[in-house]
Amino acid sequence: MIDLSVHIGSLALQNPVMTASGTFGYADEFKEICDLNDIGAIITKTVTPHPRPGNPPRRIVELPYGMLNSIGLPNVGVESFIIEKMPFLQTLKTNVIINVAGTDEEGFVFCVQRLEDVSGIAGYELNFSCPNVKGGTSFSSDPGIAERVTRNVRKTTRRPIIAKLTPNVTSISEIGRACENGGADAVSAINTVVGMAIDIKTRRPRLSTGTGGYSGPAIKPIALAKVFELSRCLSIPVIAIGGIACAEDAIEFLIAGATAFQVGTVNFYEPDATMTIKKGLEYYCQKNNIQKIADLIGSIQLKEMAK
Repeated sequence: MIDLSVHIGSLALQNPVMTASGTFGYADEFKEICDLNDIGAIITKTVTPHPRPGNPPRRIVELPYGMLNSIGLPNVGVESFIIEKMPFLQTLKTNVIINVAGTDEEGFVFCVQRLEDVSGIAGYELNFSCPNVKGGTSFSSDPGIAERVTRNVRKTTRRPIIAKLTPNVTSISEIGRACENGGADAVSAINTVVGMAIDIKTRRPRLSTGTGGYSGPAIKPIALAKVFELSRCLSIPVIAIGGIACAEDAIEFLIAGATAFQVGTVNFYEPDATMTIKKGLEYYCQKNNIQKIADLIGSIQLKEMAK
């Protein structure tokens, strides 16, 4: 038997496979496709203090090597989330992590406060990095704000906190350190890369908002570099996100220093990808005589890397 278990702070995961917020709905959409209890952790679609309709269409563009989106965090709001979505999530045996966001600093604290008395929640992911809403990336582009919001949420809960970071900054490690100083148990990286597509017939942007977040296989090298950078400067776990579509992708991130990883865009075209990737991890470990997946974390060989 291969030991696939990992730890994110006090949170024990049976395996390092997690679902990326916004790509797996509220999990019940996948209950007929995946064994939800066989996933290390499920991260919900973003929850905000009040309901949001999201951005007007067109808000998704499929591109050759990924997807460009400007969804705008549509959701039912925290009150309806508790009533309508949590009952199903509470039936799951795996870890359920709630992704929360606010239009201001107080919004994050408000959401966590409302969720604190709700059972079945393993932790929170703070969405500091959505590029598709006004001010969405300011929380992870200013280290002072990132640290302050994290600290205020930390005062509100004893549950694990994960800060989700944007790659659209000069120094992601500076932001990561700020979140660690504020009390985050882990960081997740990266959120989408700002991108754009233009219709050459109309000469108009293909998204209603002009630019959006680019995700999918094309951003994997960017994400891998950012995860490697963060893992070398932080003492808290790094959760990888970005272009992970198969077990080989995930293994690269683990070797680079990630403790766990989130499966995102691939869920749209291969909805059972979490199961396939988990099996792939087991096969790789068996083939390479690895008894514990944790032994892969940060095992990158750097002796021959140019200085």
